[in-house]
Amino acid sequence: MAEIIDGKALAEDVVAKVKTETVRLTETGVTPGLAVVIVGEDPASQVYVASKSRRAKECGFHSVQHSLPEETGEEELVALVEELNADSAIHGILVQLPLPKHIDEGRIIQTIDPDKDVDGFHFINVGRLGTGELDSAFVPCTPAGAMLMLERVRGRDLSGLSAVVIGRSNIVGKPMANLLLAANATVTIAHSRTKDLPALARTADILVAAVGRPEMIRGDWVKPGATVIDVGINRIPAPEKGEGKTRLVGDVAFAEAKENAGAITPVPGGVGPMTIAMLMANTLTSAFRKAGLEPPAF
Repeated sequence: MAEIIDGKALAEDVVAKVKTETVRLTETGVTPGLAVVIVGEDPASQVYVASKSRRAKECGFHSVQHSLPEETGEEELVALVEELNADSAIHGILVQLPLPKHIDEGRIIQTIDPDKDVDGFHFINVGRLGTGELDSAFVPCTPAGAMLMLERVRGRDLSGLSAVVIGRSNIVGKPMANLLLAANATVTIAHSRTKDLPALARTADILVAAVGRPEMIRGDWVKPGATVIDVGINRIPAPEKGEGKTRLVGDVAFAEAKENAGAITPVPGGVGPMTIAMLMANTLTSAFRKAGLEPPAF
């Protein structure tokens, strides 16, 4: 039976370290500051933003939230981001996506100061990660959290291991592949156009699923003993719970896959909790850098 990698417990470990290091940094006169910006009333975004702001306060951060109406103009949002760039009390800026359709997301992301881009989406941070400059890059929070979970099972050096990442998004698939390369794994990125995907998946010592399709990766796609990192979060009907009820599942058919895997992340309770924890870690890292101090390792 596979080891179940507990994302909730690991996230609490990360947050506990963030709290301790925040106290240490605050004693030097610097308090980490996180600004979260949300535009519109999207219910899922509201939940995410509330949880991020709550975690930031819990960690002892200076936490600021800007909630803007749906009709906010692009220039108004650019002006707010530039104001936050110039605010020395703010070390991390997060603009919650998706933005309303009349706003160019790309422009907003590229307006954020790369050294405050704790989401890791700015081209500068993408380039730093892509060229292996991990000490200066901000890594997107979901792959950063997934990598930490993987390290708990496999260690930091993945030399000699084959990794297959299913999914090529800029937010998860590509940065995850770069992190695996930096750890010396041999990496293949697979996607919807990949030929004979199940056979390729079966070659993986490390299988990362980030496709956004519920339970697409079946148990017989998993190499015996492989480590499976399931990034997917999908809501599907759950008639067994009652009419109109739903439940969360990953991109991996968990019940099947755990019979073959050596270790696997569950959904919920796997990569999800790590995402916000790594956002806190990135913000703390930014504050340490601004203070001219060596950031703690996570």
